[in-house]
Amino acid sequence: MASILSENGVHITHGRRRLSNSLGLGCADAPFATSGGSPRRVPFFMRPAGPVARLLWRVLALVFVALGLIGAFLPVLPTVPFLLAAAWAAGRGWPALEHRLLAHPRYGEYIRQWRLRGAVPRRAKWTATAMMALSSAVLLATAAPIAVKIGAPVFMAAVAIWLWSRPDN
Repeated sequence: MASILSENGVHITHGRRRLSNSLGLGCADAPFATSGGSPRRVPFFMRPAGPVARLLWRVLALVFVALGLIGAFLPVLPTVPFLLAAAWAAGRGWPALEHRLLAHPRYGEYIRQWRLRGAVPRRAKWTATAMMALSSAVLLATAAPIAVKIGAPVFMAAVAIWLWSRPDN
């Protein structure tokens, strides 16, 4: 299996970290990197998380995985966006979970395609657009304030435009 680029720029191969990241800064765990003999500071988001931060990233990843699991059984709650967020959070504090999500037989491909190209499957685009249109129609039939009746559909239309601007798988 080829290496997979994690969210924080570290290549993961079979659940292990390689010593170089995507920016070519050398060891991802080093606070300084050298290029041409002069040390430069590694950005804070490339440094390893401390124990408290790692715990918080893990908790956040678990919350997103739980929401994704709920979404697998409830048609009104999407699964893949929560798994995308879980992989993002896991990439900062739980590389093993991130690797499991990336290697998942059903949802791993969606996560990898999103990371590589920002791609969204055409079927997901159609489903999301239909659900937003249905939600807007139901909202217009309710006694919601006029600002909500206008603002929510405008926001959903903007999301739909952005969604359709993404490449397909």
